[in-house]
Amino acid sequence: MAQPEYVRIAADLRRRISSAEFGPGDQLPTLPALCEQYRVSETTIRNAIRTLANEGLVETRARAGTLVRPRPPVHRMAADRYRNTTGAKSTPYTRDQGIGWSEYRLDKRFERVRADAELAALFECEPGERLLARHFVFYDNDQPTQMSTSYVRWSDVAGTPVSDPINEPWPGGTRAQMASLGINITRITESFTAAMPNDTEAETLRVGQGVPVLRYTRRHISDTGRIVEVAHPIVRRGDTTVVDFVIDLDD
Repeated sequence: MAQPEYVRIAADLRRRISSAEFGPGDQLPTLPALCEQYRVSETTIRNAIRTLANEGLVETRARAGTLVRPRPPVHRMAADRYRNTTGAKSTPYTRDQGIGWSEYRLDKRFERVRADAELAALFECEPGERLLARHFVFYDNDQPTQMSTSYVRWSDVAGTPVSDPINEPWPGGTRAQMASLGINITRITESFTAAMPNDTEAETLRVGQGVPVLRYTRRHISDTGRIVEVAHPIVRRGDTTVVDFVIDLDD
């Protein structure tokens, strides 16, 4: 079966973008010009451009036409990013991004909730336990690159600086927060999945509906074996995130 014309045109425009014929910030030819070039209707061109917009390759602005979007740099999430660092303000996020504290911004919203069945299973607690839900959007130089909801047990943080959003971002991240409460984190687990973004994720991270996202669940576990924090989910754009694992094998 032959491909629809708009699919063929989208593929050709995609090729021209990847080959740098149209670079970041460049304006694509106008609709009439593209119609003439490809000998198709304006509806076909609009469908092709919509396909590229859903993939995050272009964006259409009023009075500016259709522009090629800059592609964010690839960031590598190293296996050792949760280890302590000394001598500088940082968190696992800033180390992932390779940015300094002044380049880091965090939107935050806190609310008290009760554990539903899914969260209770993740915390290995009883449904209904009181939790503090901390909703975050992480910015690298004003570009949103990560969003998450992090849950901690209300019994651990009630009345402490950890429960006050004014103290975010917290140097050292969750591990340092728990240490301030006398809780020693000795294990962190992460579980990854990939999917297409929902409407909220696409809008928050400023990606097209055709750009996949990486979702993962993280758990901070204390030296007593108690799960003290669950981030569920953490969401990043999947096309610019590389997760690095290092596996040392005994001889």
